[in-house]
Amino acid sequence: MPTPQEILQDVLGCKWTIEVLRAVQRGERRPGQLQRAIPGLTTKVLNERLRKLVRYGILERKVFPEVPPRVEYSLTPRGRALAPLLKQIDRIATRWETPSSGG
Repeated sequence: MPTPQEILQDVLGCKWTIEVLRAVQRGERRPGQLQRAIPGLTTKVLNERLRKLVRYGILERKVFPEVPPRVEYSLTPRGRALAPLLKQIDRIATRWETPSSGG
């Protein structure tokens, strides 16, 4: 298992991972919902990101015993701990977009 620093670097260094986390925070829980909510994200990359986030303990995967099977993802406590960091990244990006802010 990677160190916490390696996990954070991997998560924060991938735009798709950040977008998946944002979508799950907004309430998108199922793989199809996530893919529709994130333009340009392929099924292959989505599945890779979801597997990695589950392995890192950031997302929880729940399989419902239905036919056809239903899978939903949710943030774990470790994943919820990233929420303030993602909000701060968004605030900084907004400031950078404002020409009068000086960056």
